[in-house]
Amino acid sequence: MKKPLAVTKGELQKILSEAPFLKGYGFRLHSVGEGVCQLRVPFRKAFERPGGIISGPVFMAAADVAMWLAIMTRFGKDDPSVTIDMKTAFLSWASREEFRCTARMLRMGKRLIYGIAECADKRGKLLTHHTITYLRPDR
Repeated sequence: MKKPLAVTKGELQKILSEAPFLKGYGFRLHSVGEGVCQLRVPFRKAFERPGGIISGPVFMAAADVAMWLAIMTRFGKDDPSVTIDMKTAFLSWASREEFRCTARMLRMGKRLIYGIAECADKRGKLLTHHTITYLRPDR
């Protein structure tokens, strides 16, 4: 029997919609599972860097937020885990299009959570790959 998520899809979307630091991105929840989250990232003119491609910080923010929400599926919406490390590889570029970002928890230690996130265009072309470590602070 499948274990229920520690947070509902509606609660996660509410966090995305109401968190002040996320307002400019317009991230939308696409799908969730235990330890997994996929975001839809709409194109916004403000995301463009010179040359007309989507800027790197947008991909990095999407990866970090997707991992944050993936962790909440295991520990609930009040989990205090924080990012302590992220490494990003930019594999391709996107221009004036939405993309999806999927984060997955890979391993959970006593205090550290290791995961990956990948951003891809609507055709499935891989745009970025991120390795992310989160810390679960002492309570």
